[in-house]
Amino acid sequence: MSPNDMSLNVRPLRESDEPEWRRLWAGYLDYYETELPEEVYQSTFRRLMSGNEHEFHGLIAELDGQPVGLAHYLFHRSCWSIENNCYLQDLFVDPHVRGKSIGRALIEAVYAAADAAGHPSVYWQTERSNQAGRRLYDRVGELSPFIVYKRPAARG
Repeated sequence: MSPNDMSLNVRPLRESDEPEWRRLWAGYLDYYETELPEEVYQSTFRRLMSGNEHEFHGLIAELDGQPVGLAHYLFHRSCWSIENNCYLQDLFVDPHVRGKSIGRALIEAVYAAADAAGHPSVYWQTERSNQAGRRLYDRVGELSPFIVYKRPAARG
């Protein structure tokens, strides 16, 4: 079966997706060399499932019915516009299926969700070294001139 014969579906995350969501999110965290405690996994999944418009939303990409990617996004207020902005926080595709337009489909699904909610501004961040991701992002987005700063880790 060629990649063109495979069926790709992007849909909202469901409660029954938790085991596969955990597997995919762990892969995402591994990429960023990060480990999080179980409480964060539980809290994050509860937030994704809350249905609260001010909480994160989740998407799952399925290839031939198998979960192979995820996206987490959040609508939030801005002092620069009346409409909310959409922040795409997490995007991950299983390494063994990359190059099959799954990342693009997830981003386009976030764009569609933002449009449907009347929040046309969508943005995200990535590491400078994420060359594979940035090749996709350069095709589906516009590089922002902004630089991100964060509070330093607590000392003590």
